Amino acid sequence: MRNFVKFCAVALLVFSACKKGETENSEKKETNQVAMNFDAFGDKITAEKAMSADEMLAKFNNMKVGDTITAKFASKIDEVCSKKGCWMKLPVGEKETMVRFKEYGFFMPLDAKDREVILEGKAFVQETSVEELQHYAEDAGKSKEEIAMITAPKIEFAFEANGVLLKK
Repeated sequence: MRNFVKFCAVALLVFSACKKGETENSEKKETNQVAMNFDAFGDKITAEKAMSADEMLAKFNNMKVGDTITAKFASKIDEVCSKKGCWMKLPVGEKETMVRFKEYGFFMPLDAKDREVILEGKAFVQETSVEELQHYAEDAGKSKEEIAMITAPKIEFAFEANGVLLKK
């Protein structure tokens, strides 16, 4: 009986070690797959369970100024700050969201326009002032005439990304 108990204990240890190795291997496989397909910026995130841009639009449409939610979604970059990549604009359905990066801890490559991204962070709705809108227009390389045409604040969908995966 004593030998049987020892045998069961050893078998249990071996089995649990094998299962742990299996989990670690699948996690490494997921990480390697992401590394092969994406450049990563900011916090480490995965591509799993990312909403589509249309699903993200539905979330934004249910929010009002001041609301914030945590989200992960995929989209395509419409525009990147031409000075240092400190913001980007992404389509969400037929609308757009302005994306900044948590504590300006990372930036996007200046040539990232039209590339696919997956980002995770905080989505919110905000009112953006005329001065800020003009500043973004200047960063985007707009003409003085286009900048002067900005005369009213704008209710916008915004996102603070803590991590971004940029498709290679």
